[in-house]
Amino acid sequence: MTLPPCPECNSTFTYEDGSLYVCPECAHEWNAQSAPASDDADVKVFRDSAGNILQDGDTVTVIKDLKLKGSSKVVKIGTKVKNIRLVDSDHDIDCKIDGIGAMSLKSEFVRKA
Repeated sequence: MTLPPCPECNSTFTYEDGSLYVCPECAHEWNAQSAPASDDADVKVFRDSAGNILQDGDTVTVIKDLKLKGSSKVVKIGTKVKNIRLVDSDHDIDCKIDGIGAMSLKSEFVRKA
């Protein structure tokens, strides 16, 4: 039987103490009957630098010059990136930029166009 992660800190090291679940990392306790039954809360919402919600297929604009590691190329401020794809990793946007190719961007450096 797998126990649900802590709703406060998402720790997976929870344990059961009578009718309560307990998180040893943040000391949060919650009722076993009130534990979330569905994974709808696990849906991640991606937001741009202005707080707008991003979706797959959106067009975004780069808000600062971004140097590419291992290259002398730079993604200039104001570059429009079309048809983005959102992924759950450190760099949340996968895209293709004309003249540069496929790359990943962080959502904090773009604004929805």
